[in-house]
Amino acid sequence: MPLPTVKAMEPTPVALVTGASRGLGLALARDLADAGWSLVVDAREAAPLAVAATDLTEQTARAALGGRILSVAGDVAEGGHRQDLLAAVDELGGLDALVHNASILGPSPQPGLAHYPLDVFTRVYAVNVVAPLALTQLVLPRMRPGAAVVAVTSDAAVEAYPGWGGYGSSKAALEHLTAVLAEEHPELRVYRVDPGDMRTRMQAEAFPGEDLSDRPPPEDSVPGLRALIEGNLPSGRYSAHDLVGAGR
Repeated sequence: MPLPTVKAMEPTPVALVTGASRGLGLALARDLADAGWSLVVDAREAAPLAVAATDLTEQTARAALGGRILSVAGDVAEGGHRQDLLAAVDELGGLDALVHNASILGPSPQPGLAHYPLDVFTRVYAVNVVAPLALTQLVLPRMRPGAAVVAVTSDAAVEAYPGWGGYGSSKAALEHLTAVLAEEHPELRVYRVDPGDMRTRMQAEAFPGEDLSDRPPPEDSVPGLRALIEGNLPSGRYSAHDLVGAGR
């Protein structure tokens, strides 16, 4: 009698999510952990990241789907930290999704361009534009065919809001880099996604003193990001809230 066919187990998918100690990054990481993904997560502040990583590790244990959590504290704008992220990706054996979520707002409240401190402007671009490009360059050889690159952007990248010249223009630059990357790497799915307004610390910093209780939580934007990461939509720009139920 012929021997029964043994179906090979598919490898556990791996995602690198930057800025994952709070807000949208943490909400997405929790969702992926529940689905059995292995994760590399980072954040600038070590203590909140350690708490988040502990919670994520407990989630993967409950899911019992084989996922692992590696946390690497540091500033994504620093080359040494990016090398540490690469080492973590190598430990997990490759990459199926790269999510550029880490970013900084700049001054709070947001100043007009005529008075924008140029040293801070340079720092905003270092974190929001140069760091995602540098990290992408580093991990591209580890990305599996069909992997997703997701750059979290903002409506401030396409709308000219007074006071948003620093953050908004940095996101516009990130969007264009991402669009060019999609043209240069058709073997990947390359997305820029606007998560919409969210009740996060960055939103509170952007609008100091305002009541943001009517803003939706970041968890509401996660299904749209999952539709991109796990779906088959073509490279392009998307709104997270328009993607619910799409691409699966």
